[in-house]
Amino acid sequence: MELTQHQADAFARMPLTYLRQEYPNHIMHLLNDDGDVLPPRELHPIFYGCFDWHSAVHGYWLLLRCLRIYPELPCRDEIIALFDAHFTDEKVAQELAYFTAPFRASFERPYGYGWLLALAQELNQSALPQAARWHKTLEPLTQDIRARLVDYLSKLTYPIRVGTHYNTAFALALGLDYARALKDNALEQAILNAANRFYLNDTNYPAHYEPGGDEYISGALTEALLMSKTAEDFPAWFDAFLPEVASVSALLHPAQVSDRTDPKIAHLDGLNLSRAWCMKHIARALPENHAAQAPLKEAVARHLSASVEHVVGSHYSGGHWLASFALLALE
Repeated sequence: MELTQHQADAFARMPLTYLRQEYPNHIMHLLNDDGDVLPPRELHPIFYGCFDWHSAVHGYWLLLRCLRIYPELPCRDEIIALFDAHFTDEKVAQELAYFTAPFRASFERPYGYGWLLALAQELNQSALPQAARWHKTLEPLTQDIRARLVDYLSKLTYPIRVGTHYNTAFALALGLDYARALKDNALEQAILNAANRFYLNDTNYPAHYEPGGDEYISGALTEALLMSKTAEDFPAWFDAFLPEVASVSALLHPAQVSDRTDPKIAHLDGLNLSRAWCMKHIARALPENHAAQAPLKEAVARHLSASVEHVVGSHYSGGHWLASFALLALE
């Protein structure tokens, strides 16, 4: 199953609508005084839509990525108009000011960090003539987030392995791609050092405990995805990390989604899609004759079949974010 232009256009039309939709909105907002009691659009003049800040960030990422894959996407002009309206110096300054206010050091850390860097990478790599201007406009926020990630890694003693927003490996995988694309050697080295410190000696990961009931990423597969980008001998690392992967049924079969209108249970569609994304990359990093190749490729097909058709037209619980994970899984 591969991404078609029709799917890319359908995926893109979701954030095109939702990035301008202020409500419902799940605000993770620390108040310093009465003056901080503000609606989403005033708190985050760029990333106020798509239900929450990080989903808005990767909504913009999805639009650029779809245009990179299919430059003549029917909604191309609408995408350009949206970026022109939202990516201004004044609005970026306001987004940055939110991060620099007191007691907000952990806001969107690390998940939002990873996606903001992924968005900056996509702006940098875009063939759109306007993208260089948008990239420059976003740069003050990008560099602040980049510095925050480096500082965070310098004091994070233990990795966070949960299957939700606080997972360390997911953010590091996105951050590493940004660092390499932008030739940010210092950030790349900070991520490599952290990956080795956190994960290089991991063995016999208990993947049979997955999934948790509200997870949208796999702790096991996301860690393996990151290490496929960093480990000098990834096949040997993988064999020690998941030595019996072909027999871990819970990891290789899709999660069942009982209620797609429930905002937490709907996470499981995202889990199926992000697992497919991870397994594709892991398989590419293993030798063609590796024993995990066939089980992983079969599992990718199962996971895609379970959730791809539930993305377009889905309830807002999943609709505000799932298209980004579907794009990762299909491209």
